Amino acid sequence: MSGLAIKNLSMRFDLPNGSHVQALQDVSLHLNEGELLSVLGPSGCGKTTLLNIVAGFLAPTEGSIELNGHSVTGPDKERGMVFQQGALFEWMSVRDNVSFGPRMAGKKQAEWGEHVDHLLDVTGLGDFKDKAIFELSGGMQQRVALARCLANDPDVILMDEPLGALDALTREKMQGLVLKLWKETGKTIILITHSVEEALLLGERLLVMAPRPGRIHKEYNLPFADMGVDGDLREVKKADGYARTREEILGMIWDMEEEIMGRSEDAS
Repeated sequence: MSGLAIKNLSMRFDLPNGSHVQALQDVSLHLNEGELLSVLGPSGCGKTTLLNIVAGFLAPTEGSIELNGHSVTGPDKERGMVFQQGALFEWMSVRDNVSFGPRMAGKKQAEWGEHVDHLLDVTGLGDFKDKAIFELSGGMQQRVALARCLANDPDVILMDEPLGALDALTREKMQGLVLKLWKETGKTIILITHSVEEALLLGERLLVMAPRPGRIHKEYNLPFADMGVDGDLREVKKADGYARTREEILGMIWDMEEEIMGRSEDAS
């Protein structure tokens, strides 16, 4: 079966004092090739844990993950990660960062040079390819991180709050870039975010997670990502159903946060 299949996934963390935290409970999901999924929910709902399991950084307590018919048992180049902080090599040039994966795989420049240069151009980095990372703004660094991920040609791109540290204008520009690259490359993307607006704009499919234990509370199929590929994201926010869906999701998350606060007060 093609695509990403998450089957009855659970994750339990055992603590030194003998207690445990059930981070995820019986999460099942299938993503077809080329789908863009955004995931949000209150703090503690297991969003990042889910992403780390898909990346192969964590082994689940129960359940399984398959990508294109084979089991995910650890990190692999078929799944690329873009972190909240770029995790770039500060002393290297932009081009050396983006080409790092192919070079470490033993590929010659003739094999990766044209592709890397194309990624630099499409992410707006062509004029900065010889700059060191520390010379770039936060937004530019996230462009480098995205281009570096794409240079490895993964089947699935995992994004953990990749735009969370950016200012509002830069974040909006990067949201447009993510949509552009999604359509151009046809990659499957899972994006974790705390922003309801971002989840609506970037999620062809959107999951709202519920906490304790983390599980899928509700799923949406949305038109806004396709509308934003060639459109103005500010205009997309005026589209029919956008404001209503935003308020509905905000209400869900607010109720969850209130429930969490109530549990904390009862525990104390």
